[in-house]
Amino acid sequence: MTKLTILYGHPTDPAGFERYYAETHLPIAAKVEGVQRAEFSKVIGTPDGSPPAFYRIAELWFDSLADLQAVMATPAAQAAVADIANFATGGVTTLISEVA
Repeated sequence: MTKLTILYGHPTDPAGFERYYAETHLPIAAKVEGVQRAEFSKVIGTPDGSPPAFYRIAELWFDSLADLQAVMATPAAQAAVADIANFATGGVTTLISEVA
């Protein structure tokens, strides 16, 4: 399996981020077909109590890297990616990993 991880930095307006994420972005992202599993998390802390580096995490699983690439080339996925700039004021880090 291959996993796409999206790490959202801390937004300038957390309430606005949450509203847009739930009401606009996730419905856009739900139109993307070919994702085997998805998890969306809000970061609540760190083991040592220091401020977390990220605000939210989205994890999307695919059968393979080729599947991830094929899905991300679709209009639905491109729309979801383009929408990130509309609410992710804290920036985004994206990682692709092989799940062992």
